[in-house]
Amino acid sequence: MKKSTVDRPWKRPGAAVYARHRIAKALRPPVSVYPMPSDIRKDEDVQVRMRDGVTLRLNLFRPAGDGPFPVLLSAHPYGKDSVPKRRRGKWSLNPQFRIMNQSEPLRISDQTSWEAPDPVWWAQRGYAVVNLDTRGGGRSEGRGDLLSDREADDIAQVIAWAAAQPWSTGRVGMLGVSYLALSQYKVAALNPPALKAIAPWEGFTDAYRDFLTPGGVVENGFARVWLLLTGRVARLRTDLAAERRKHPLRDAWWESLTPRLSRITVPILVCASFSDSNLHSVGSMRAFQRVGSAERHAYTHRGPKWASFYGAEALRTQLAFFDRYLRERDVPPPPRLRLEIRDRLDHVVQVRDEREWPLARTDWRRLRLGEGGALSDAEGGAGSVTFDLRREAAVFDHRFDEDTELSGPMTLRLRVATTGAEDPRLFAGIEKWSHGAPVPFEGSYGYGRDLVAQGRLRLALRELDPVLSTPHQPEHTFRTLQPVRDGEEVDVLIPLSSSATLFRAGDKLRLTVAGRYQRPRNPFFGHFPTHYRPTTSGKATILWSPGNASTLEIPVIPKT
Repeated sequence: MKKSTVDRPWKRPGAAVYARHRIAKALRPPVSVYPMPSDIRKDEDVQVRMRDGVTLRLNLFRPAGDGPFPVLLSAHPYGKDSVPKRRRGKWSLNPQFRIMNQSEPLRISDQTSWEAPDPVWWAQRGYAVVNLDTRGGGRSEGRGDLLSDREADDIAQVIAWAAAQPWSTGRVGMLGVSYLALSQYKVAALNPPALKAIAPWEGFTDAYRDFLTPGGVVENGFARVWLLLTGRVARLRTDLAAERRKHPLRDAWWESLTPRLSRITVPILVCASFSDSNLHSVGSMRAFQRVGSAERHAYTHRGPKWASFYGAEALRTQLAFFDRYLRERDVPPPPRLRLEIRDRLDHVVQVRDEREWPLARTDWRRLRLGEGGALSDAEGGAGSVTFDLRREAAVFDHRFDEDTELSGPMTLRLRVATTGAEDPRLFAGIEKWSHGAPVPFEGSYGYGRDLVAQGRLRLALRELDPVLSTPHQPEHTFRTLQPVRDGEEVDVLIPLSSSATLFRAGDKLRLTVAGRYQRPRNPFFGHFPTHYRPTTSGKATILWSPGNASTLEIPVIPKT
């Protein structure tokens, strides 16, 4: 094995510069707040009684006048009253604006709770806005069950209540980020009559595959923080942290948390960004691909989550969408797929309209892993590379001779054997290198030095799901353990997250394969709080031969 085929991508240079930048943004987040004007009506703690006698509470915002108005609803357990406060002449922000790096400026009103639509902005455009504390959250009664059918039924009852009010047109939509997106899927699958459109803005669709155990690998960084915080801010009946430990495989309990996307038939505008692959990106795109809605639209980007959601272009798209489906105005529908292509963190190369994902015209190419860290479309001989699963990563490079757009998912096919490894896991990453240095991209939780794409797999959970898998997007069942014996050669498929990236002539695509997550965890310069349970010992050998190549499939978009 040549030394050039091994690297430690979690020890990239530039940490000090990035740390200074991140600390500065944490001390002074680029978030500006404006006060609610006097012509917006706010009703606090409006009560809605559920069929079982529990009372939920919501804040209602309305424009001046009697209406009627179309209704936008967001539902979450975080506390509807957790909004910016004016203290000693300064705005006190939600601490998450400091913990999660805000790489670009954003502007919200003083009535905007965490990841909720700005109710003042929407009321000024003629909408009534409902911010609901879900059962057990904030000032609502009872004990909640996150991601549950009961939570969806509660929201459906609130939708019916809002539709029946004299100030309402009877047409309701849902909008919000993260959990405020997750809470939309199950209620939309119930098809309540008054729900006319939803806009889940970056929300995963499978708690096991997308968030808590992606690739069968336990995420115990952000997941641990989120489970702890939700348990503190809401009164919950089910301890998700305890339940996930009881269910290491994807069984019926996990299925009960998963929305039935095919049952969603209302118009949907889903944000499927490429900058949240540690949490929402994969599931958001799955929603676009699998919902039953005839009117389905996707808005993709690779910018900062919050600045994008509250930014001018996204707001224009959201407003046009809801004006069309809630106000029934003669407004053109959004593009079926808004595709944003970048070549680095802060530069958008092109934005264009597409029809589907993956793109039908994709030229799927397989690059073969080879000796000396080669990654080539040429047929090669037999060979292998061995690396320490704790301390090293195998590295393979492919140089582009001309400008090349890669838009779509990638798939890594490996012939691999491990020795001395207990329950091995593999983590794969795609980097872009230009002029001898890695090119950074926006990532989950505001991380600004992210990979182009990534994936991971617990090798004992390599069984493929023949129903869910498609030719270029394999899915694993995560239901059956197939332990790997020392020295046993096994074939594995590792699906990588989608991206839309331009590689210039002379740029390199670098594939790295390791037994641990490939970004540092340090809270100042690393991908904090992301953390996946690593392989703790042993070595891995990746093998290839003319009849059994290890390959990386890439989605090349032909030039037009």
